[in-house]
Amino acid sequence: SDNDEEEQAGMLPKLSINEPLQYNYIKATERYSRSKGRYTEASLVKRMEELGIGRPSTYAPTISTIQRRNYVEKTNIEGIERKYNQLTLKNNQVKEKELSELTGASKGKLIPTDIGMIVTDFLVSNFDNVLDYNFTAKVEEDFDEIARGHEDWIKTIKEFYKDFHITVKHVKENAERESGERILGKHPESGKTVLVRLGRFGAMAQIGDRDDENKIFASLKPNQNLATITLEEALELFLLPKNLGTYEDKEVIVANGRFGPYVKFDDKFISLPKDKDPLSLNLEEAVELIEAKRKADAPIYTYEGLPVQKGTGRFGPFIKWNDMFINVNKKYDFDNLSEKDIIELIETKKQKEIDKIIHNWEEEGIKVEKARWKRFNIIQGKTKIELPKTTDAKNLTLEEVKAIIAKNTKPKKKTTRKKKTTKKK
Repeated sequence: SDNDEEEQAGMLPKLSINEPLQYNYIKATERYSRSKGRYTEASLVKRMEELGIGRPSTYAPTISTIQRRNYVEKTNIEGIERKYNQLTLKNNQVKEKELSELTGASKGKLIPTDIGMIVTDFLVSNFDNVLDYNFTAKVEEDFDEIARGHEDWIKTIKEFYKDFHITVKHVKENAERESGERILGKHPESGKTVLVRLGRFGAMAQIGDRDDENKIFASLKPNQNLATITLEEALELFLLPKNLGTYEDKEVIVANGRFGPYVKFDDKFISLPKDKDPLSLNLEEAVELIEAKRKADAPIYTYEGLPVQKGTGRFGPFIKWNDMFINVNKKYDFDNLSEKDIIELIETKKQKEIDKIIHNWEEEGIKVEKARWKRFNIIQGKTKIELPKTTDAKNLTLEEVKAIIAKNTKPKKKTTRKKKTTKKK
């Protein structure tokens, strides 16, 4: 084609048939095929635009949602060093040289998590028509037609919901619950099955099958995943927890939990930095982490007789006061919070907590609170029930609330779930 000719133009000098070629210098470099790059937030938005998915107002909420639900993690990958060969022909002599390069390194990329992969597999398996890119783009077109007044929104929603509701009902009753379970092999000493799967608190390894009454568990490390972990790597996880010794007459334990490896000391849990291997951690290094944690947790202020502490969590910087965690936004200089800043943050949080309570029946342990999107929730202990938008929450009586709780907390029927496993290849 014309494009091919343009690309190849200038690559070789003009030659004629049977003309001898002079090979004074030839260099051949070994190259590996590159895997497809991961998305950044910006490149993901660009791809969504290309596919006709979403619109400017939904891009940011979509990306924040998949991160908040832990379907993807924004992370840096260090990469690995890889060797490659280079051959050079010069003066009729061939020389070979071994070189190295860093491969797989990336910064700020969105990496799918185990739960993200499992949820995706489940949705594609059971809602393939909804997960289709063309379907999503078509819905966006329908929304535009509704906005222009060319389509009736009630009719459009009904057409979609009729079939969708049937599918949801069928999936609830019949679909297998995905756990990403993968059998790795047998324990070398006990002979028990070693497998990995997704549990209530994240990806984990398990020794013993489902029917084993004495099965044991260990959380996967943050850099491990269900699809690639080996039997040897899984067995290493069970070397924890490990007693490192004593400090101030108290035991120092290194272990692995749902949020990664940590040191336990005096009923406190201290997360290990990403560059620390829990299996090679010694007592001296653990003590350094303990002292750093003490310094970080030292009160920065006292308000109404209670200490104020500050820290950084999964959702950014915060201060803690009276068992309340208060997010510190970019309006404040977190490293240099003033007395005025601290009081303002606490008082604002206290007022928000007061304002969101509509009803509070303390003796019954029941309250009604404001929720997001102008909704309301009934809360009793760990039970939270979202009320329909049509409910007049402000005028609910205690008896009416109790009736709603009773209606929404009926015991669920037990269903037998099929075991789905993938054997080691």
